Amino acid sequence: MKIATIRTGSGTRAAAIDGGKLMPLDFTDVGAWLQAGSPEWSSHVAGAPVSIDEADFAPVVTSPGKIICVGLNYRDHILEMGRDLPEYPTLFAKFSDSLIGAHDDIVLPPGSGSVDWEGELAVIIGSAVCHADDSAARNAIAGFAVANDVSARDFQRRTPEWLQGKTFDRTTPLGPYLVTVDETGPEPDLDISCAVDGNTKQHSRTSELVFGPVALIRYISAITTLRPGDVILTGTPGGVGDGRNPKEFLEPDSVLETSINTLGATANRCVAR
Repeated sequence: MKIATIRTGSGTRAAAIDGGKLMPLDFTDVGAWLQAGSPEWSSHVAGAPVSIDEADFAPVVTSPGKIICVGLNYRDHILEMGRDLPEYPTLFAKFSDSLIGAHDDIVLPPGSGSVDWEGELAVIIGSAVCHADDSAARNAIAGFAVANDVSARDFQRRTPEWLQGKTFDRTTPLGPYLVTVDETGPEPDLDISCAVDGNTKQHSRTSELVFGPVALIRYISAITTLRPGDVILTGTPGGVGDGRNPKEFLEPDSVLETSINTLGATANRCVAR
């Protein structure tokens, strides 16, 4: 199934797709639906259908307890950045204030002259998991969504730690849908692409991940308990602006589009603060 979080006159609502329409539910977002155990949506309808074309998409999970990101996790991106394949996943974090909906504006980080795109597959956790083996890791996956880890490269490189370049407010599209794992499998092989102003910058397949969703959950859950609604951004393919010669970066009025087949697409205009 596909389920989104939409903005309504009474606040945000989880909304399931049925018959080409979004059916609002009595959960404030997809995270709340997951925390309730992902119940059958048809028993929780709480409003009139909404046209997909008219929907105002919020981040698919509005306030995840954790957003854990993975750097250098596609083979081609590792090579373009001149690095060796990692022995362990490179982890960093974002905060929920960085999240925006599928069509919201990206607010370019003030003071940065090198804001970069990073199309990514997001894993959404559906059940609590700690010290997972492969079976428990697979079972913990609720599904997947489209994301873009928009990064201020100059801030990122101020110190050896990356967080300050990765979690500016209103920079990270997440959505439009959570597509449940029964439609994709736990290790999906999906086409992923990212375009700026209609020009494709990144194109790969999610099967090119060095550490796939199951391996990431196994590794991360040995460090911290993952809970329903938590988000893992799995890394970006080659083609980022920082890896180009000459380098390319986002500017005011740039339109950033990120697409993963089966999961949908985000399209976000960049604006100055």
